[in-house]
Amino acid sequence: MKSISNFFIACCLLSLVACTSSRKAFNANAYYNRNILQQDYQTFRSILEQYHPSLYWFTPKDSMDYFFDRGFAQIGDSMTEVQFRNILLDVVTKIQCGHTSVRYSKKYSHYLDTAKLRTFPLSLKMWTDSMAVVGNINRKDSILRRGTVVRSINGITTRQFTSIFFNYLVTDSKAINGKYQTLSSGGNFGVLYRNVLGLPDNYQVEYIDSLGQERVTTIPTFIPAQDTLRRKIPPRPAKSNKLPRRVLVNGIRNIQIDTTLSSACMTLNTFSRGNKLRSFFRKSFREINKRSIQHLVIDVRSNGGGDAGLSTLLTQYLITRKFKLADSLYAVRRSGPYDRYIRKYFLYHTAMLFVTRKRKDHNYHFTHFERHYYKPRTRNHFDGDIYIIIGGNSFSATTLFAYAMQHQKNVTVVGEETGGGSYGNTAWMIPDVVLPQTKIRFRLPLFRLVMDQAAVAAGRGITPDIEVTPTAETIRKGIDPKAEKVKQLILEKNKTKQP
Repeated sequence: MKSISNFFIACCLLSLVACTSSRKAFNANAYYNRNILQQDYQTFRSILEQYHPSLYWFTPKDSMDYFFDRGFAQIGDSMTEVQFRNILLDVVTKIQCGHTSVRYSKKYSHYLDTAKLRTFPLSLKMWTDSMAVVGNINRKDSILRRGTVVRSINGITTRQFTSIFFNYLVTDSKAINGKYQTLSSGGNFGVLYRNVLGLPDNYQVEYIDSLGQERVTTIPTFIPAQDTLRRKIPPRPAKSNKLPRRVLVNGIRNIQIDTTLSSACMTLNTFSRGNKLRSFFRKSFREINKRSIQHLVIDVRSNGGGDAGLSTLLTQYLITRKFKLADSLYAVRRSGPYDRYIRKYFLYHTAMLFVTRKRKDHNYHFTHFERHYYKPRTRNHFDGDIYIIIGGNSFSATTLFAYAMQHQKNVTVVGEETGGGSYGNTAWMIPDVVLPQTKIRFRLPLFRLVMDQAAVAAGRGITPDIEVTPTAETIRKGIDPKAEKVKQLILEKNKTKQP
């Protein structure tokens, strides 16, 4: 028994050593030769051509063929994973489908989790012809503060940045506000700067000072391994088994009630499962009904979507008529010659065998959702004034919700155009594909969902009834202009109701 125990321990130690050496052996800057890259590219193209239901929805086949051929021609003698992924992204953006994206391999993603890479120090809010500082990693910088308008960086203007970076950002058709919002979120601008343009040691930033004068300052690239040593990092708080999860969920969905205005603000940052949204909706609308609330704000400007069943449930609490999720919902095939590269495709294929039917157009239709009408909920249904706040990050299931609610008599949509299409999307079953050589992954939508065929030609997101956008001034002052506008509308409504 002792010898067996020792043998088991030795095996475990060898396994740990092997795992450690394997992690250390990963080279993020390794080069793949042209032959390997061409093989993966051909697989990438063939899978999209065989399975994607909307490959030619907004980009004609001859144009997509041109972009595929151009991408293939750009493959060099040897390329890193980042360089090859950029080529794939450039092609994918031409499909104009926000649900088709390209991700790094798992090993590279794990590397990024702990890598301390050189970073562009600024987070920027981007508009069509200007940009403003939202955040600055360099806390000692007293010049480029929050709200500072930036004219150019190393001579590159806003329009030039967007014309370059938009080639690597996916969105639904012409819902271009989604790209502006993505570029303005977190460190996305800096990541694209590093991946596409490369990071110099310093940047010349042309900006507008507090007196309205054009100035130029030079800032360095932020180097985490070097710059974090210059300031003390506070110790991490003690871990708790319950509090972090509760705080996290509250940040995902919460409701605030203001009895003085007879209003409630429901913030929903996702419709994904696992956040107890069903019980949240039930308790929230019960409380709203109990307090006789007259105004309800639904803030979904940061909601990237999730489970359509949950967005539909919210709609049922608010809508006054029966409604369908889609006029049509279909896949172009159930299986094909590249199933082995599609993660869990057996499960998707099995599901499609049960829920789809082949129609005269040779597509496989999810007929249940094409025919099924949902009815408004009667218990704790809200019948007061509804204000829906949307923005460029409103996407997928969120646009299903906003589309169903807009134009209802008691609904006002405030904010900016959604990043998700008003006509529909390709967001039903979306497995990952793993390319065999580089292990780069991309999302492959299997269904096309059409909400409004008449809106397809325009290809835009949902346009708000009242457009409200942030400015450099509101960013500097920390003002939320969308929330302020809704508050103004509520005050005006209350005033007209006074005797």
